[in-house]
Amino acid sequence: MKQIIQYALIPLFLFLSNSLKAEFNFAKQDSTTTLHVAGNCGMCKKRIEKAAKLPGVSAATWNEDTQKLNLTYNNKKSTLEDIKKSIAHVGHDVENLRGDDKAYAELHECCLYPRLESSNALPTANVGNATSSAMHTVPSTDSTVTMLVAGNCPMCKKRIETAANITGVSAAVWDVDTKKLIVKYNNQSANSDAIRKSIAAAGHDVDHVPADDQAYEALHECCLYPRMENGQITAEKVKEENHQDHNHIVTGVVVEENEKGDLNPIIGVNIHWLEDKNKNTRTNENGVFKLQHYGNFKQLVVSFAGMQSDTITVKDLHGVLMINAKSNVLAEVVITGSRKSNFINRMNPARVEVITAKELFKAACCDLSESFETNASVDVVSNDAVTGSKQIQMLGLSGIYTQLTVENLPGPRGLAAPLGLNSISGTWIESIQIAKGIGSVANGYENMAGQINIELKKPQNSDRLFFNAYANNMGRTDVNLNLAQKINDNWSTSFLLHDNFMFNKSMNFSDNGFRDIPVGNLFSGINRWNYENGKGFIAQFGVKYLNDDRTGGQTDFNKKTDKGTTNKYGLGFDIERIEGFAKIGYVFPENRHRSIGLQLAGSNYNQKSYFGLKNYNGEQQNGYANLIFQDVLGTVAHKYRVGASVNYDNYDELYLDVQNFKRKETVSGAFLEYTFSPNEKFDAVVGLRQDYNSLYGWFTTPRLNLRYAPFTGNTMRLSAGRGQRTANIIAENMSALASSRTLIIKNEDNFKNAYGLQPEVSWNIGFTIDQTFRLFNREATASVELFRNNFENQVVVDYENPREISFYNLDGKSYSNSLQAELRFNPLPRLETRLAYRLLDVQTDFESGRNSKPLLAKHRGFTNLAYSLPSGWSFDYTLNIVGDKRIPSTIENPIAYQVPTKSNAYVTMNAQVSKDFGKHKNFTIYVGGENLTNHFQQNPIIGADDPFGSYFDTSLLWGPLTGRMFYTGVRFHIN
Repeated sequence: MKQIIQYALIPLFLFLSNSLKAEFNFAKQDSTTTLHVAGNCGMCKKRIEKAAKLPGVSAATWNEDTQKLNLTYNNKKSTLEDIKKSIAHVGHDVENLRGDDKAYAELHECCLYPRLESSNALPTANVGNATSSAMHTVPSTDSTVTMLVAGNCPMCKKRIETAANITGVSAAVWDVDTKKLIVKYNNQSANSDAIRKSIAAAGHDVDHVPADDQAYEALHECCLYPRMENGQITAEKVKEENHQDHNHIVTGVVVEENEKGDLNPIIGVNIHWLEDKNKNTRTNENGVFKLQHYGNFKQLVVSFAGMQSDTITVKDLHGVLMINAKSNVLAEVVITGSRKSNFINRMNPARVEVITAKELFKAACCDLSESFETNASVDVVSNDAVTGSKQIQMLGLSGIYTQLTVENLPGPRGLAAPLGLNSISGTWIESIQIAKGIGSVANGYENMAGQINIELKKPQNSDRLFFNAYANNMGRTDVNLNLAQKINDNWSTSFLLHDNFMFNKSMNFSDNGFRDIPVGNLFSGINRWNYENGKGFIAQFGVKYLNDDRTGGQTDFNKKTDKGTTNKYGLGFDIERIEGFAKIGYVFPENRHRSIGLQLAGSNYNQKSYFGLKNYNGEQQNGYANLIFQDVLGTVAHKYRVGASVNYDNYDELYLDVQNFKRKETVSGAFLEYTFSPNEKFDAVVGLRQDYNSLYGWFTTPRLNLRYAPFTGNTMRLSAGRGQRTANIIAENMSALASSRTLIIKNEDNFKNAYGLQPEVSWNIGFTIDQTFRLFNREATASVELFRNNFENQVVVDYENPREISFYNLDGKSYSNSLQAELRFNPLPRLETRLAYRLLDVQTDFESGRNSKPLLAKHRGFTNLAYSLPSGWSFDYTLNIVGDKRIPSTIENPIAYQVPTKSNAYVTMNAQVSKDFGKHKNFTIYVGGENLTNHFQQNPIIGADDPFGSYFDTSLLWGPLTGRMFYTGVRFHIN
C-alpha cells in the first residue's frame, strides 16, 4: 500500500515542479513602469487599481497626490496598452489616452477630476472589441464636439450636462476648470446648435450663444458665473482690472455637498482673516457671509464643528467666494454675478416672488404700504378718504386674508392690521417674499389667499450705518437710520429707526375742506440682537416699538377746542405697540440636515381713537410660540418637519363708549409636513395641521404644493389647501367709523365668541406655469397664474345699504377667481421690462343677492421699466391701468348725496431717477414723481358739507385720493 502511494505522488511532484519553474521563468519577464492617471479621491484609487489589475499584473498602486500609477506586470500576459485601455474604459484619463466620456460622466460627483490636456490624452479609448474589424468598416454616425460653457461648480456641471443630454446625445462631460464641454452625439438625431440652445436655456453661456438671462438670474447664488463677452470667459479680465489691496467687503457662501451632489448652505461657519483673527464673521441662515477686507489680506481661515479647519488663499477678493465642504474638508471656488431686483424662486415648490432691496429702491418706499408700487401681484389701496389707512389686496381679496409675517413671525394682525403697513419702514427691509395661494402649515392656519413675508436687515451682515432722508411737496418728511455693530465673535446688534412727519394741515386735493392725510408723527424702531456660538446654536431676539399720534378731519379742525363737539369734524389716533420676539435654533453638528427651532413673540397693542362724535378704543395682548423640528429620512430626497404651536389673543374693544367686545382666544395645535424631492424636476410638499380653538373647537388644515419642471425653462406648480381665521370686524373696517353709517352685527348666539359670528373658512387652489424662452434673441419669461378661493364660511361686510354697514355669516356662495399673465423681458442690456395683465371675478351672496365685490377693479394692466448705467444712473418707470369698479348703491340718498354705481377707469404713472456717487457708490440722490397723470377722485367724501349729518360717508373711495406728487431724497451708507 505504501508503494502504491509513493508511485501516485510522483506525477503530482513532477507537475508542481514544472509549475514552479514556469512561474519562476515568467517572473523574470516582469516589467515596472509609471503611468500618469487622472483622478480625485479614494474612490478613484480603488477604481483605477482594480481596472489596472489584468492577468499578469502583480502590483498596481495609484497615488492621489502625484496622480501616478506604479505598475508591475508580466508583459507576456498583458501589455501596457491593454492596461491603459482598461483604465480608460472605466472613465479615467491615462497619459496619451482619454478616458471613455460616457463612463466619466457616470462617475460619482466627487470623482469628476479635471480632464487631462490634449497633449496628455489622445482620442477616447474604444470601449468595444478592439480587435473587431467590423468597428472600422461600418460608417459611423457619431460626432464629437467641444464647446466652451461658462459655469462655476458641481451644481453647474450637473445642470450643463443634463441640459446637453438631448435626444441623440450619448455622452456629455463638462470640466469645471477648463470650462470645456465634450459632447458625443448621433449627427442624424441631434446637432451642435440644438445642444447649445438647450444649455443656454438652462442659464449657461455657451460659445457665442448667450444664456437665457432669466434662467441665469434664477440660478443658485454659487452658480452665478462671470458672463461671457463675445463668446469668451471674462473672469481673467475681471481679475486683472480689480485691485486687491483696497478696503472693501468680501462676500461669500459656504455650502456642503451631499451624497447626491446637491449643495446646501451651512449656518454658523466661523471665518476670519489669517492676518488678523479679530476681523471675523459667521455665515447666516443662507450660508452667506460678508467680511471687511483690509490692505493685503489674502488668507481666510474657515472652521466649523465636525469639519477639518482650513486656511484658504483667496485668489479673487472681488468675486463671490464659494467655500465647498466636501469630505469634511473646505475648499474655495470663486464665483461672480448678481440677481435681478425682482425674481421668481425657480426651485421652490411654492411660487415665491422675491422683491429685493434693490427693487425697493425703485420707488420712494418710505414704509411697507409703499413697497409694492413696482409689483403687479399686490395692490395697495387707501381704505377711505380721511384716515390714511391702507390695505393690501391679493387675488381680489382684502389684505386680512393674506398672512403677513415678519421673518416668519406674526406681523401686524388683529387690531393692528389696518394701520400696520405704515409701521414697517422700507429701509428696514432686506427682501419681501410674495407667495400666492396656500402656504406651509408650519407658518400657521390663517393663510387663505397667500403669504407675504418680510425679511428685515440682519445685524451680522448689514451696513454699519444706513441713512435715508425723504421729503415731498405735500409736506411729508421721513428720516430713517439703521445702525449695526459686530460686538465680538458671537454677538452683533442693530438699531432700525423710522420717523414720519406730516404737518401740512391744508393738503386737500379735492377741495372739499377735509385733509387728505392726517397730520402728526409716527415713530417706530427695532433693537435686535444676534448670537451664534459656531457650534450650531443660533439665537435672535429683540424689541419693537411703535408710537403713532395723528389727527385728521377738516382742515381747520383744532383738537384742543373741537374734539367731541360739532364745531368741526375731526378724527385722531393715539396708538402704542410694544413687541418682543426671539428665534432660537440649533443645528446638530453631526447631521446638519437635522435642526430644531423655537419661535417666540409677544405684543401689546393699545389704540385710542375718535371719529367725529364716535369713540373707539381697542387693546390686544398677543402671545405666540412655534416649535419646529426638521430632518431627513434616509436621504435629502425625503425631508420632514414636525412641530407644535400656540397663539393667544386677549381683545378688549370699546365702541361708542357703550358696546364692549371682549374675548380671549387661544389656538393650539400640531403639524406635520413631508417634502419629497427625488430630483431637480419634481417636488411635493404635503402638510397637515390639527388645531384647537378655545372658542370654536377642533379644526383641520390640510395643504399641498407640487412643482414639476418637465423640460428646460418650464416650471409648473399646483397648490391646494384650507385656511381659517377669526374676523375682527370693527378694526378691519375702521373706515366705516368715519361715516354716519350705523354698525349692525347680525348674529344668532347673542355675541358669544367673536361678535357672535362663526370663523371664516376657505379653500384655495392654484395653478401656475412659468416658461423661459428667447424673444428677438433676448431672454424672456412668460407666466400664467390661475387661482380660485372658495369660502365655506365668510363674515360678509355689507355696504349695499348706504345708511348701514352690516356684518353677518355667509348664506350661500362667495368666491374669487384670479387670472394673471406676465411677461418679463430684457430688450436691451441693463433694461428690465415687466408687463402684466390681471382679471378678477369676485362674487358674494349678499342679503340683497349675488353681486361683485365693491370698489375692486376687474381689470388691471401693469408695466415697469428699469434701466441702469455703469456710471451709477438708474431710471425707473411704472404704469398702471386700472379698470372701472362697482360702487355700492346710494339710490336711497337724496340726489345731492348720490354717486354713480360705477367708477371710471384710470391711468397712473410713477417715475424715479437716482444717481450713485462716491468711489464705492455709497451716496445716492434720488428724485421722483407719483401719479404723474394727476388723476384723483374728485368727490371722495359724500356729504362733506354736513359731516355730522345722516349722509356723511368717507368709505366709498375707488381711486387715488391725491394728485401729482414730487419727492426727493438722499441715501448714505457705510459698510
